[in-house]
Amino acid sequence: MLRLARRYRFSASHRLHSPQLSEEQNREIYGKCNNPYGHGHDYILEVIARGEADPETGLLLKVADLDALVRRAVLQDFDLADMNRQIEAFRDVPPTTENVAVEIERRIARSWPEVFPVGARLDGIRILETKRNHVELRHEE
Repeated sequence: MLRLARRYRFSASHRLHSPQLSEEQNREIYGKCNNPYGHGHDYILEVIARGEADPETGLLLKVADLDALVRRAVLQDFDLADMNRQIEAFRDVPPTTENVAVEIERRIARSWPEVFPVGARLDGIRILETKRNHVELRHEE
């Protein structure tokens, strides 16, 4: 079983704030990330596929097809976005790295079968928010 990871970069801003919590609770939980004006990150997204290489080509998948999928499903909406205001999934949910990972994985998984109907399977994603903080999500089939 092979695993192939491909990296993508995007920049986005967010404010960590939960409408279910009081202003005081939000400040206590999210600290400086609860700044009303938000803040930004240069994210690194890794999309991880798994499977066996095609015996004829020696490839697990066609990277150009993966690039097009990620561009369409993720980057066109996320890059340079204010996630709280521009990404519908975060209207009422704080765009923590955990929640961003769930949303991105959902978007990629939804399109994966039409792009890769046989062969490579989505194994998961990893999002690096900072040099010290990343979230990994394994895809459940």
